[in-house]
Amino acid sequence: MLSERVQTSWTHCPIETTIAIIGGKWKPIILYHLFDHVRRFGELQRLIPGVTREMLTQHLRELEADGIVHREVYKQVPPKVEYALTDLGITLKPILFAMHEWAIGYREQVDQQVGCRS
Repeated sequence: MLSERVQTSWTHCPIETTIAIIGGKWKPIILYHLFDHVRRFGELQRLIPGVTREMLTQHLRELEADGIVHREVYKQVPPKVEYALTDLGITLKPILFAMHEWAIGYREQVDQQVGCRS
């Protein structure tokens, strides 16, 4: 079932829906780290300096509720939980790659403008 955030955005602009699913400070970074790897919670926390345990938990739950991330719980002691992208989650890769490329171009342009002011 889709989260209330996504359901609310459904009747509006499709960009609102996308932002409701992947927007925020941490979600794109979480997705980046899951693109080519299955990750455990602690591993994600180490890979994303600055994210709190609570925020990482919240975002992973939202991504799971929206069908972007799959959470696999292994019944063992100590418990083992792994996170991976779903097939739907993998479709976000070109979107985030485009954001990556745009940021590189933006930085280059700003660096040139700043260099011209000196």
